[in-house]
Amino acid sequence: MKGLKIILPALCLWMSVLPLGAEDVVYLTTDQFRTRVFDYKEKKADGTPADWNYRGDKPCVVDFYTTWCGPCKRLAPIMEELSQTYCGEVVFYKADTERERELAYVFGINSIPQVLYIPLEGKPMLLKGLYPKENIIQIIDEFLLKKKQ
Repeated sequence: MKGLKIILPALCLWMSVLPLGAEDVVYLTTDQFRTRVFDYKEKKADGTPADWNYRGDKPCVVDFYTTWCGPCKRLAPIMEELSQTYCGEVVFYKADTERERELAYVFGINSIPQVLYIPLEGKPMLLKGLYPKENIIQIIDEFLLKKKQ
């Protein structure tokens, strides 16, 4: 019983610092993108491409990157941190443009990093380059979550 008095408070302290319900950035393949985000191969009845129709239930961010890109490497920990900050509100994805060439082609990714911000309703916004964390937070808050500043 004496040991339990020491272990229980230590366990409670340890549990309090764990990020409960935290979400990690999810690495996407082209097929997963088509299933979870948008199926760009879908056609209307007349054979023309389907209109943008986001499939998710939360806004999302898709980071287009490559493993050798310096700015991409600097963006990665920011996206990881923001995935924890916005856990339950925004889904964070990464797509390797060298492995997922079709997906990169569809979105016209010709320089990296590029980040696709997808709101629940309306058209997505694709931004080129490495933005400061504060700007990314502002984009998420205002464009994706519609929070007034």
